[in-house]
Amino acid sequence: MADTKSGRDEQARDEERRQVERDISEARERGDEPEPTADPPAECHRRGCSEPAAFSVTERYQEETGAGAVEATAFLCVDHTAEESPVNVDDAYEGYAFRVEPVGAGDRD
Repeated sequence: MADTKSGRDEQARDEERRQVERDISEARERGDEPEPTADPPAECHRRGCSEPAAFSVTERYQEETGAGAVEATAFLCVDHTAEESPVNVDDAYEGYAFRVEPVGAGDRD
């Protein structure tokens, strides 16, 4: 095959197509892998508190602006967790959630 502009263009298109196929194949292989989880912070989320985080407090509610559901999570020490309560109960909907879950020592390592 002679080295022509159309031949080089065709080779470039073929290489781009092969690269896209490789990317898709690799993405499918990774599809079964679990998403990486971020390590929770070691200290309480509250400003000025240096106590270790003992609980994660999560609230899912409808945003006042109408943008949809929002989920907020804070990692708190024992004392600050005891002070925590649902804030957005007035805007509760079917998917509303308020959860308090312990943060295990193994979760922070």
